[in-house]
Amino acid sequence: MAVTTANRLELLQVADAVAREKSIDPEIVVEALEEAIQRTAKATYGAEHMISAQIDRKTGDISLWRLREAVEDIEDAATQIPLSEAQEMNPDVEVGDLISEPLPPIDFGRVSAQSAKQIIFQKVRDAERERQFEEYKDRKGEIINGLVKRAEHGNVVVDLGRAEAVMRRDELLPRETFRPGDRVRAYILDVRRENRGPQIFLSRTHPNFMAMLFAQEVPEVYDGIIEIRAVARDPGSRAKIAVISHDSSIDPVGACVGMRGSRVQAVVNELQGEKIDIIPFTSDPASFIVSALAPADVMKVVLDEDQNRIEVVVPDDQLSLAIGRRGQNVRLASQLSGWDIDILTEEEESERRQQEFKERSDMFIEALDVDEMIAQLLVAEGFDSVDEVAFSPLEELEEIEGFDAEVAEELQSRAQDHLLRIEQAHDEKRKELGVEDDVAAIEKLTPHMLVKLGEAGVKTLDDLGDFASEELISDSDAPLREFDLTLDDANEIIMSARAHWFDDKEEVTAGEGEGGGDEAVEEEAQA
Repeated sequence: MAVTTANRLELLQVADAVAREKSIDPEIVVEALEEAIQRTAKATYGAEHMISAQIDRKTGDISLWRLREAVEDIEDAATQIPLSEAQEMNPDVEVGDLISEPLPPIDFGRVSAQSAKQIIFQKVRDAERERQFEEYKDRKGEIINGLVKRAEHGNVVVDLGRAEAVMRRDELLPRETFRPGDRVRAYILDVRRENRGPQIFLSRTHPNFMAMLFAQEVPEVYDGIIEIRAVARDPGSRAKIAVISHDSSIDPVGACVGMRGSRVQAVVNELQGEKIDIIPFTSDPASFIVSALAPADVMKVVLDEDQNRIEVVVPDDQLSLAIGRRGQNVRLASQLSGWDIDILTEEEESERRQQEFKERSDMFIEALDVDEMIAQLLVAEGFDSVDEVAFSPLEELEEIEGFDAEVAEELQSRAQDHLLRIEQAHDEKRKELGVEDDVAAIEKLTPHMLVKLGEAGVKTLDDLGDFASEELISDSDAPLREFDLTLDDANEIIMSARAHWFDDKEEVTAGEGEGGGDEAVEEEAQA
């Protein structure tokens, strides 16, 4: 079909129809048509020419132009025109300006039409992909509905209406299957721009999917009156969700459960029968973890905030309930709270407590040279180390039943002598390892720390000054890792080791200044 006889308005109508169908800007389709015509014209007139094609946006008329640059000296006749000749056509032309000359219309052959079709198809597809990405890139974290289009190797392709999304096999609930045409509700996990177009990834296993489902089913959650603080899921099996109310008159657990469990049951049905424990959130980690381990009863908890661990003691007959099938209950409680949870029975905790009591008693018997009764009294009163005995106020020791001032003074004296002997032993070991006295003089370093530094090959101020703070106390092979040092402590130790570096520089600078003065005196004498 010849371009000259084509229905011009129909051309614009087709472009507009394609744009509406693909939900893209009609201008993009028209520009694609112009590029297709331009490429066909180059195939007709020669690829070496600069050709421009324009479609009138109102009438649909097509214009072809040959472009040439005005130059003084021609190097390429196809793309350049002498300035004198160009000025005959337009007196205002200067060097570097483009001169356009109209070209006759062309006919689209079969090959040209096919090429134009491919160009238009590619442009439209690129524009559609960009539109999809822009539409969905800010919708991560939303729940979306779609129709299953097909299943590929366990992955499910979902038609969202204006785009396609993929739900990988590991983002599906266990034993969950979909057929083409099934409706599916999922969480938008990610939107990525890739070479093959925007990729939208969905999930039904993500913890936030459950949180968003509750927001849809519970108006108080949607309005922000009730906040979902944490979610832990074993997808398709069991989940725990922690909620807190910002209105004291509203029970967060009751609101999420609903009348006769209607609200939580709607979420359970969507998640293929996944059991959900709704737990009231509290800022007290001990109380929160006790609630999270329900339905097991907890007798006692011991927190270790430094290690972010909590020890939970349960009755002997509640151990399996607290741990859950394959550790599910304690694992979900740990994920929900963010704490590592160790579960012990009362019998195990009693045995361990007895063992610790015996070990501490033996330690006092050996260190302080006392009998078993005195050692056990110290342990029973909460003394855990010889340091505590050595440096606690005498009044605390005197208050122990059966102790008087004389016994307290003697115990403290023996404790201090024991620590002194240990310190002397460490100091001798430090010297054997070759750790210099300058290093030992650093205030925050104890004899035990000096031994550890020596064992790590750190013997001089320069050796110690080469460390970074993390290398000294935090890294897995840090020589002072076992000691309770902060980053500020480490920085202070390292800067003390480096102090002589700056002293040396000052001495050199002063020496240079004095030398320069002598030379000046000599020059004056010669003058």
